Amino acid sequence: MVEDRSAQPSSQSRQSVPDALREAGSHRGYWLLCLAYTVCGFQVMFISIHFPAYMVDQHMSPEVGMRALALIGLFNVLGSYTWGWLGGRHTKKYLLSILYLTRSAAITVFILTPVSPQSVYVFGAVIGFLWLGTVPLTSGVIAQIFGVKYLSTLTGIAFLFHQVGSFLGIGLAGYLFDTTGSYTVMWILTIAMGIVAGILNYPIDDRQIERQTAPATA
Repeated sequence: MVEDRSAQPSSQSRQSVPDALREAGSHRGYWLLCLAYTVCGFQVMFISIHFPAYMVDQHMSPEVGMRALALIGLFNVLGSYTWGWLGGRHTKKYLLSILYLTRSAAITVFILTPVSPQSVYVFGAVIGFLWLGTVPLTSGVIAQIFGVKYLSTLTGIAFLFHQVGSFLGIGLAGYLFDTTGSYTVMWILTIAMGIVAGILNYPIDDRQIERQTAPATA
């Protein structure tokens, strides 16, 4: 059965940017989504910047790490499309939970497995498939809850959280390596934060907000 949304455009057209920001700011699910997006930035930018150095730390050549990053980029194309496709057919917030938890599982297996070029390349392919699948799913949840009129604004704010996470992932990894002499603590933190992000997405109320329409004038 197709849902009748004929009244939605008229209600959205009367909503201003401040109204949309207040509405999103008062929605618990929006904040949960933004906090989880912070974890995404934390994870992907830590790996993007520090992975070649981690390879050197593991007595591998930095070229192995760079090839892994190339595989991440390649499989990200397939992964982003696939997660977006799945989001059109299944509950997006649950897919986000699965994605974050699967990332943590993949990282756990990687750091517990003896490092070899083969294991590095497999990790690159797997984590690449999970890389930016969060993007279509996160924007999809925002559109599902708030509509599309201010989708760019609300998604942009969420992406600001992603970029804060990116900054922390890069900076904290460097600090922890300088103070501990390895990336072990950072990997553990990355795994733990992925689990937290998976939990944060699960209880999001993703029902479309019902807005009162202004009464028609005579």
